[in-house]
Amino acid sequence: MNKFLLYVSVAASIGGFLFGFDSGVISGAEKAIQSEFGLSAFWHGFIVSVALVGTLFGVFAAGRPSDRFGRRPTLWAMAVLFLVSALGCALTPTDVTIGPHALGWFRFIGGLAIGGVSVVVPLYIVEIAPGRWRGLLVGLNQLNIVFGILASYITNYLVARYMPDFDPRVVWRVMLGVECLPIIAFMLLLTTIPESPRWLVRVGRVADSAKVLSRVGCERVAETVEEIKASLLAAANGVDVPLFQRKFLKPILLAFFIAFFNQISGINAINYYAPRIFEMIFGEGSSLAALAGTMGMGLVNLVFTAIAFAVIDKVGRRVLIMIGATAMVAMHSLVAWQLSLPNPTAAIAVFGIFGFIAAFAMSSGACLWVYISEVFPNTVRAKGQALGCFTHWFLCTIISWTFPMAAERAGSWTFAFFAVMMVCQFFWAVFFMPETKGGSIEDIEKRLGISG
Repeated sequence: MNKFLLYVSVAASIGGFLFGFDSGVISGAEKAIQSEFGLSAFWHGFIVSVALVGTLFGVFAAGRPSDRFGRRPTLWAMAVLFLVSALGCALTPTDVTIGPHALGWFRFIGGLAIGGVSVVVPLYIVEIAPGRWRGLLVGLNQLNIVFGILASYITNYLVARYMPDFDPRVVWRVMLGVECLPIIAFMLLLTTIPESPRWLVRVGRVADSAKVLSRVGCERVAETVEEIKASLLAAANGVDVPLFQRKFLKPILLAFFIAFFNQISGINAINYYAPRIFEMIFGEGSSLAALAGTMGMGLVNLVFTAIAFAVIDKVGRRVLIMIGATAMVAMHSLVAWQLSLPNPTAAIAVFGIFGFIAAFAMSSGACLWVYISEVFPNTVRAKGQALGCFTHWFLCTIISWTFPMAAERAGSWTFAFFAVMMVCQFFWAVFFMPETKGGSIEDIEKRLGISG
């Protein structure tokens, strides 16, 4: 692989790292935030999930500026939003009236950035990478998201470990402020990477596009430029095909249900509230052990995500979903059983949490975005991906918001509910989910009986 191409892809995918870091870092701070401001379960869930509300807006807001101003300037704008959010959260006023509102708004701004990079980073990598490396490099972005989650768990643990005598009001603010360091690194790296060659052709900078393609190792520069021109011309002259019509009902339902089951598995309830869950397992006063358990959970997520990308094209999406759903039922049931006991066995409960994370990473976590991008025909793929992305983030918001209330009222039954939902996912995969591995996008259209 061309070294400059790898460098550019890694630099851009730091946006994915920030996506993961910002999503995971709140887990170490949420309990202290609730304690400091005296938040009810409803408002506590809102503060944690409000970033996801911002994500819903960010997903749809990023497309137009990236088309008008370019992919790289849009990524820079997302980095600025990340920085404003991190600094704002770190400097949250201690006033119990002003503080929660300020924190909520700064978390919302961070959500805008998460939504933006979740769209623009993969778009940039797809547009700059030659075809034979495209899947691997887009997968690098997904791996960086998971690595960012792990890094946030590690920094949370280190802050708590080495600031034990500090006021808890200071500790959680430091946890959220640490994100400024990778944000600044991302901003510096963005100054060293080129604009997307496809966007350059779009605005008439054909010579600049050819230079970028040459630098990233494109073997047929002139032909590729002509192909980009033809593609843009076809798009400009084509008819705007509506997504919501009867012939696209099958891919719409497939995208909806894979996103639905991805979130109803409880993955983000565990990601956002992991230290709290581990304290339920280890007992009160075990905050440091809980953070260590969360860090281990992030490592498991990273390792099994990497394994999934190595086997997804060999095993297939449908088989991974069926295997993963079966394992998640077992792991959620194990955790529900343990948490229902007066004195749970920590080793068994932790095994259940880690096992669930491994099963999710190997199945729903790896398959979601790949599957959504495959089931829609060429003419409506962008709209279909936006629908799938919106469904994912909307459900993520609902689950993350309501989990504190559900855990408070239902306790271990919350994990039993997640287990039942994974039983439903298994039967959905067996009876309704078509396999999409192998062949071209056009082959998949024929298999699904759809066409643009």
